[in-house]
Amino acid sequence: MTGDLAMIFGVLLLTLILFIWGRWRYDVVSLLALLAATVTGLVPWDQAFLGFGHPAVITVAAVLVASRGLLNSGVVDVMAGWLSRAGDSPTRQVASLTGLVTILSGFMNNVGAMALLLPVGIRMAIRSGNSPSILLMPLASGSLLGGLLTLIGTPPNIIIATFRAESVGDPFGMFDFTPVGLGVALSGFLFISLIGWRLVPVRKSPSSKERLFEIENYLTEVLIPEGARMAGKTLQEVREASKADFQVLGLLSGETRLASPSIFHPLMPGEILLVESDADELKIFLDDTGFQLGEEKKVGEEALSSGDMGIVEAVVKTDSRLLGRTARSASLRWRYGVNLVGVARHGIQLQKRLGQVRFQAGDVLLLQGPREHLPEILNTMGCLPLAERGLRLGHPRRIILSVAIFGSAILAVAVGLLPVQIALVSAAVAMVMGGLMNLREVYTSIDWPVIILLGAMIPVGRALETTGGAGLIAESILSLSGGYPPIVSLAMLLVITMFLSDIVNNAAAAVLMAPIGLGIASFMNLSPDPFLMAVAIGASCAFLTPIGHQSNTLVMGPGGYQFGDYWRMGLPMELVIAVVSIPLIVIFWPLSG
Repeated sequence: MTGDLAMIFGVLLLTLILFIWGRWRYDVVSLLALLAATVTGLVPWDQAFLGFGHPAVITVAAVLVASRGLLNSGVVDVMAGWLSRAGDSPTRQVASLTGLVTILSGFMNNVGAMALLLPVGIRMAIRSGNSPSILLMPLASGSLLGGLLTLIGTPPNIIIATFRAESVGDPFGMFDFTPVGLGVALSGFLFISLIGWRLVPVRKSPSSKERLFEIENYLTEVLIPEGARMAGKTLQEVREASKADFQVLGLLSGETRLASPSIFHPLMPGEILLVESDADELKIFLDDTGFQLGEEKKVGEEALSSGDMGIVEAVVKTDSRLLGRTARSASLRWRYGVNLVGVARHGIQLQKRLGQVRFQAGDVLLLQGPREHLPEILNTMGCLPLAERGLRLGHPRRIILSVAIFGSAILAVAVGLLPVQIALVSAAVAMVMGGLMNLREVYTSIDWPVIILLGAMIPVGRALETTGGAGLIAESILSLSGGYPPIVSLAMLLVITMFLSDIVNNAAAAVLMAPIGLGIASFMNLSPDPFLMAVAIGASCAFLTPIGHQSNTLVMGPGGYQFGDYWRMGLPMELVIAVVSIPLIVIFWPLSG
């Protein structure tokens, strides 16, 4: 093994370890891999950042922006409104949710489609008395299946198309993925609807009888009596004087109720504070201040709301700026104007002090804040609201305009009039000029960690190819398949890509496995198309873990799933997909070319 080979395998091994460890986000890990490959000479200095101008990176960003335009127009909300007719049967609910998200994910960002339908699925479950856990994992899986349908359905497809362009001169077209992808998506949909959802563990249902947050166990009325040593002091002075870990979420002064009172409000005798704290900390608070327990010691969730203040449940996204931080270090009250009322992880409300909880992706937060600004605050924080918002029906003109712009871009790519990156960027610009979104929404709609990952990993993937590393791995796969027919090597490539996608980002899996697929095809003197298609399918089928794809992570908290729950439905589904996809690939993309 040459020095370059040893270095590229060392860089990739360390990168995979860091991806799996999860200590740093995948965009940071990707940049570290790029820097390591550049410093060691595997990537030329003048080519280190060319990946950020790669057509695949531009196309992914344009798809995300165009998806936001479709959401803003209301066309997707109208389709989501049809789900109210699904009834109470779990089979019908699963089929309708999974079917709709699969269709939507074929033409827009699959995480965006899943995020839109997530609160709809929760509401469907609560209304029918079913556990959300039986709906949300199928919903996440359906969003992955939909990405198989078209070129723009998922970043791996876009990446594979550019690898084909570099290999044979022409990229895959808009609907070249459809013959195989449609068969795989349909088989996956039927499996989920008829069998798969029955394999998902039934977790605690946050219904009206058995809620996710039972905050009345932590909310207490505290009376400020005459003569109390802290009477007349401001809330800020009380906080500084007490060693207790507590949070004031409301104040009752005569007939006036204030939700989230100002820290400069003087606490006068006769007023009642709504305090969130456990029993031990509450005793310390009372001893430090001289305050007393109110007549109603335990109060309910409704006490947190007022005319302009409300509460909302939200899930922490994989790119949230809260990740790894506590409520105190993130300054939720000062920076965002919200109070943290509760945190649930894997469907269980955490009992530890809220100020000490470090947020993780998938955590469900119960937040109190200004009702009018909560949606914007959650978006800034990187959290996804779980409450079903009113449908944004939109004006018919906006719906027609968005569909016309997006449809024209798809048609231009399909007939070969424009490259996909040019067509979709044109669509994004047209949506801005048409008033479907503003410039701020353009930049917030782009998933920047994915963009960074792609821009950084594309040069690393090329280094794997230029050093001969991809060829060496391809030879190893061929030696394992022995004298068996080429279809066995194709199947091994698909399975290995599936496994890799379950533990690292699917775009990274596509970048690393595409050169290997090309190497296998070259060694066997076969067409590269079926091997590239196998990589595309495998990279999009991350069903075994919650870390393989953002959709899986986002449903983990609301569904109450454990890490090991995913393989129960995911493993048989990946087997179904492997059995269905290999014959379809060979039929539509012959090995001999």
